[in-house]
Amino acid sequence: MFDIFKQITDWLWLYPILIILVGGGIIMSVTLRFFQITKFPFIIRETFGKIFKKSSGSGTITPFQAATSALASTIGAANIVGVPLAIATGGPGAIFWMWLIAIFGCALKYSEIILGIKYRVKNEEGEYVGGPMYYLKNGAKMPLLGTLFAFFLMIEIAPSIATQSASIVQTAATININPIVTGIVVIVIVGLVVYGGIKRISKVTEKLVPIMAIAYFLIAVIAILANYKNIPVAFELIFKGAFTPTAAVGGFAGSVIAATIKAGAARGAYSNEAGMGTSTIAHSAAVTDFPARQGLWGIFEIIVDTLGICTITAFLVLTTGIWSTVGSDKAAAMPSMAIQSVLGAKFGGGFLTICMLMFVLSTLIVVIFYGEKQAEYLFGLKASKVARVVYLAFIMVGALCKLDNIVVLLDFTLAGVIGTNMIGVIKLRKEVREESDAFFESEKIKAK
Repeated sequence: MFDIFKQITDWLWLYPILIILVGGGIIMSVTLRFFQITKFPFIIRETFGKIFKKSSGSGTITPFQAATSALASTIGAANIVGVPLAIATGGPGAIFWMWLIAIFGCALKYSEIILGIKYRVKNEEGEYVGGPMYYLKNGAKMPLLGTLFAFFLMIEIAPSIATQSASIVQTAATININPIVTGIVVIVIVGLVVYGGIKRISKVTEKLVPIMAIAYFLIAVIAILANYKNIPVAFELIFKGAFTPTAAVGGFAGSVIAATIKAGAARGAYSNEAGMGTSTIAHSAAVTDFPARQGLWGIFEIIVDTLGICTITAFLVLTTGIWSTVGSDKAAAMPSMAIQSVLGAKFGGGFLTICMLMFVLSTLIVVIFYGEKQAEYLFGLKASKVARVVYLAFIMVGALCKLDNIVVLLDFTLAGVIGTNMIGVIKLRKEVREESDAFFESEKIKAK
């Protein structure tokens, strides 16, 4: 039965979802005149260049807090574990498809955030809430799709949490920490933060995300440079493997092109969330004068996440050769083993365990918030409190379950999330174009 379920999931990601993501990304890129390329210097100035600048307008949290909250979800175990998992199942060529998804994903994420803010509302506690369920219902006039999106995402959050938990457990196990102990520690820390709401979540993530990203980036670069002679080989593996089957070698079982594309697309989408619409839930609380201004932070996230952290992780496992010695069932341990091969088991393993803990904690904090908002949308504010408890329990489920089985369930429910969201984004593309044009026109007038 599970094998049939897995075959259905593989088919969904090989054909329909890949067409929706790439096709939708191309449609929105054309609609927005490939602004992610033509306006790239402006995007960098408005995001990286204005990280600590205050914004005017309505909202609950600052633009940077909204971006780091969303980044806390995107920069997580998917970057450290999802990338080697993609390589373990699809070969090095999966990274090429991950990059392709990211380029077109910039237009998608920008569009989603614009719609999320345009159709956001205030809840019973006076906080701004938004997301695909709101723009599907109030913008696209498709309330049933809004309900379906909220349902799919509410379910998807559970295996997502379990995947994150399994990731830290496998990493901690490399230095002999008991899975149950790891699970309990994670539950306690995450619970303390999520019970403080979006304001506490944003305050924690705006401090935690930059620290963990920079620390991991520096250590990974050191390990890559220690094997600098293999960097050209890594590039060759990625580009050659994207279009030709990868032969079995060591612990790698080999891969056909179909598996390579599926692995890169699935892990890429899960990593940067472009096309999922989930990051709009955090961005909808941001203080901003134009929805499009906040939308630029979505591109900032993809640059940091997929083109930055994911790429570094890929080169880490490729240059050290670890990818060819470990099977897919132990893919989560690849980055730790790669760093240990250069910096030693004590420092390398200990460092990555701490780093993974920060990544997982930040991701769990935000995705639980996302799940709560789906329960709130479907069943009311009280239901969100119940969902919080259920999601915290799934941390222990992940600590004790097999990772590759969890990933199949995650991919299946994620397909439902993407499918419903993308219908709304494509249908509302003219509104996205109008909001974007109004913003850039105001910036031209301001510059005169």
